[in-house]
Amino acid sequence: MKCDWVQQNILFYVYNELEDDARYEVEQHLARCPECAGELKAARKFHTTMSQSPVTEPTPNLLAASRMRLQEALETTSQGGFLRRLILEPGVWLRQIRMAPALTAAIFIVGFGGGIGATYNYMAGHATSPYVSQVTPVSQSPVDAAAITGIRSVTQEPGSNQVSIKYDTISTQEAQGSLNDQRIQQLLLYAARNNYNSGVRMDSVGLMTQNPSDTHFRDALMYALQYDTNPGVRFKALDALGPYVKDDTRVRDSLLQALVNDSNPGVRTEALRMLEPVKADGSVRGVLMTLAAKDSSQYIKSQARTLLAQLPEID
Repeated sequence: MKCDWVQQNILFYVYNELEDDARYEVEQHLARCPECAGELKAARKFHTTMSQSPVTEPTPNLLAASRMRLQEALETTSQGGFLRRLILEPGVWLRQIRMAPALTAAIFIVGFGGGIGATYNYMAGHATSPYVSQVTPVSQSPVDAAAITGIRSVTQEPGSNQVSIKYDTISTQEAQGSLNDQRIQQLLLYAARNNYNSGVRMDSVGLMTQNPSDTHFRDALMYALQYDTNPGVRFKALDALGPYVKDDTRVRDSLLQALVNDSNPGVRTEALRMLEPVKADGSVRGVLMTLAAKDSSQYIKSQARTLLAQLPEID
């Protein structure tokens, strides 16, 4: 066994993430290699030091943003197919099989048994009914967001308050109800924050704009304005938040962040227009002064100067 492979897997060994066969091989190598034994000592010291530090739970916004970025990265990254990895990278899978023969045998047994079980279920299902439903109706209980893997579609019945949301857990399910339904609200919030499909996020935000006075919906709209990667979604959220810029300082701060940080000129311009009724506010005035002095957009700079000129001077 080469030292480079052992050193790459030292942390897995320390955190007990290696299979038994691989762990045995690593231990045998460490017993006769001083250099790798030194790497193990350093890794254990690092592990002990980190274990003494308090663990900080991530905020819901950070967790949702991280999930969204990961899903979009997985959506846009082209993965090599199995045959390609089988042909071009034989060393990887051969080494894994050599290091874990027990695991290989277990996978074979499970796969064989699973194939028999799947065939039995398929034949049994077709023996009773020629049709197999692709959508499992959801129960009336609240949705467990942790069990949701994605939202497939969000639609509203024309001329009504009824909403239909298809979402994936182990299988695709569907929930139907009004915008006041707790399950529908939970799914809309999940779709707006976590779904990799920008079209579904757009539909979810669009439905929430029908009731932006709802506290949870308003929070989700502010989140979408700050973190969504699609400018169309951010613009729709911005438009829904406009009526609350005077009375809700959180909304005002969200618009200011969009004005300063958004990468889309249209979103920034609209945010500036919607902040005009509160241009005398101290925080708004401060941002306008900064933009008027050194913004990269000549239009934003000009508009900020125009709004400042309409304000009375501060003594």
